[in-house]
Amino acid sequence: MPIAPNLSVVIPVYNEEENIRPLMESLGKNLIGFDHEVIFVDDGSTDHTVDEIIKRSQENTRILVFSRNFGQTSALAAGIDAARGEFIATLDGDLQNDPADIPSMLERLKKDHLDIVAGRRLQRRDGLMLRKIPSAVANFLIRKLTHVKVHDYGCTLKVFRTSLAKKLDLYGELHRFIPILGSIQGAKIAEVYVRHHPRKFGVSKYGLGRTLKVASDLLLMFFFVKYRQKPMHLFGMLGLSMFGTGFLIAVYLLLEKLGGHDIANRPVFYIGILLIIMSMQFITTGFVAELIMRTYFGATSRKPYSIHKRFRGGVVVRKKIRKPETAVIASE
Repeated sequence: MPIAPNLSVVIPVYNEEENIRPLMESLGKNLIGFDHEVIFVDDGSTDHTVDEIIKRSQENTRILVFSRNFGQTSALAAGIDAARGEFIATLDGDLQNDPADIPSMLERLKKDHLDIVAGRRLQRRDGLMLRKIPSAVANFLIRKLTHVKVHDYGCTLKVFRTSLAKKLDLYGELHRFIPILGSIQGAKIAEVYVRHHPRKFGVSKYGLGRTLKVASDLLLMFFFVKYRQKPMHLFGMLGLSMFGTGFLIAVYLLLEKLGGHDIANRPVFYIGILLIIMSMQFITTGFVAELIMRTYFGATSRKPYSIHKRFRGGVVVRKKIRKPETAVIASE
């Protein structure tokens, strides 16, 4: 069995055939002296991306080929699952991230005993209206709602410990929220400035259409951060507030009725009834959510807490990283 490398570089690619050669040359140049592997995850490319990677592959190059386009989050998840190194670096395959930043990010992670070092693009080389402004608004809202102080959630360039990365539960479109998922696990996070280059080849896969996706995922992250382990606190609070308001309306209308006034045609009468019905629905949803979370933690190996380090006799106990099965491997 091959010896595990120290660093795994995970790169999701989709129709990036012209970028493969300069990207692999840059990786080879900037990671000299590092015991590393490079894992390309092809997300259902329809061009010659895979052929270009195979043509230039070395012994430390691995390729996972999806049967169709599953999205960047799934590609990153597959690469992380396949990673064997103690540390993982992720970056885009479009040459806008610079592999030259990886060594300094890895050094910062080790020096400060961090779990995640996230890249923050110093001079972003993207369009103002379609990329920069929507991204700035989204980053501001994410920071305010989750209180995770990262300024550039859209930067794929990150370095983190594999032990943390394999617990992130990436699915859907959650790759933008890796720092938040890490924070839920108790990760220590830092942000550093990184270089960003304009796209030279190919076409960007992003646009304004992703704004609604980010907004809906943000609501999910807010729920995860605040109420993942205590959903009844959210749904119960909303339900009791509605029930209390509806009950006060009912008492008021009862007094009005006893005073001889007609209440059947008043809008507030229907509002009171609606609030009481909705309160029952929210409270019931809270009970169901609590049962689901208890089943989730009880039926899996997941725990509602995260242990950062273990000591035995004053010595740190290092846990071996599990290597789960991964996607289809075209060349390894």
